Amino acid sequence: MSRKVQVKGTHLIHGDDEYRVGGNVAAPISVSTTFISPRPDEEGITDYRNPSRHVYSRYTTPNSVRVEHLLSEINEGLALAYASGLAAGFAALVFFKPKRIAFTDGYTGTKALLELYTKLVPDLKVIKLDDEFQAGDLVWLETPMNPTGEATDIRYYAEKVHRVGGKLLIDSTFAPPPLQYPFNFGADCVMHSATKYFGGHSDMLAGVLIVRSKPEWDELQHQRTYLGSIIGSLESWLLLRSLRTYHLRLARQSENAIALVEWLQKVAQTPESEAFEGIPGGTVLRVWHSSLQTRDLRGFEPRMQMTGGWNATFSIQLAKPEYAAWLPHALKCFTPATSLGGVESLAEYRASWDPYADKRNVRLSVGVEDVEDLKQDIRQALRRLITEPSKL
Repeated sequence: MSRKVQVKGTHLIHGDDEYRVGGNVAAPISVSTTFISPRPDEEGITDYRNPSRHVYSRYTTPNSVRVEHLLSEINEGLALAYASGLAAGFAALVFFKPKRIAFTDGYTGTKALLELYTKLVPDLKVIKLDDEFQAGDLVWLETPMNPTGEATDIRYYAEKVHRVGGKLLIDSTFAPPPLQYPFNFGADCVMHSATKYFGGHSDMLAGVLIVRSKPEWDELQHQRTYLGSIIGSLESWLLLRSLRTYHLRLARQSENAIALVEWLQKVAQTPESEAFEGIPGGTVLRVWHSSLQTRDLRGFEPRMQMTGGWNATFSIQLAKPEYAAWLPHALKCFTPATSLGGVESLAEYRASWDPYADKRNVRLSVGVEDVEDLKQDIRQALRRLITEPSKL
């Protein structure tokens, strides 16, 4: 199932060289909120995507411009950076002004965002993805989905909503490029929580929207200025630093994840009367991941869409709720924490964040550690949960 993950590493290192100032090799930290105004005989800013100067950080900053150019290239569109993933999501709602939003399941923060937006726009309705669409609808599709890591057919929903004149937004946080390119399958806008894989070090918040055209970018940039949700100067610098190694990190995370998924699937398939590598059968009941999905009734299977590798975040189900609650704390290489996409592997007891989650479920975000060490860590933790629960 493993596929080689590639992305334009040379661009990530040199794609913003034209914005270097002075002899700096690494981008300097720029924290100024305001800049010297142009003289009467000097030209002001005419293009905020390619500014000849900066005037105020609510519009542009040296590092936010560099970040957006790198993100644009690797996402094959025009990118804007925001203060968080949810800030980017709210900006998308303001931009599209939907009459109805089609959303079924996914990130708990998105659910809360849509609930809040319906308070601001009382006439707006949230419908299900498989309801009938109407003109003015916005389909909000998360794929692969949080927390299971299972993929959904982008092309099907793009064609369905476009037939009636609606739009499709893809939250592609779980599968950043090159794992999938949603524009290739009909998306109108792509969103990422850059806090996750683009940032990759669990030390910053950021969000990204990517659109196809310059007029769309210009309108979003104007709206962002007055929403006040531009990425901060320090966060821009952290994100710029992180993008230099993004192609290396994501490739390792994807390779590690698929190795773990294949191994855990063997654990889950072991009968209760047997053991697999010392792990009693029946301890792990299920593994969710896009690579495990088979062709659906419409003919879709994830490998048709995820052409650059597999997602590195997925979920497992254990035999008992207490196993799931304690597993993150029995692990040593996996840190018991929420979020995902960082270089360190994380394990999250899902019910601690989502009250509607099955209490047997654990979400795993796979980092860049040696995969055999990650397997051994899970192996020892599962054994301890069963044989020595009092010592946890």
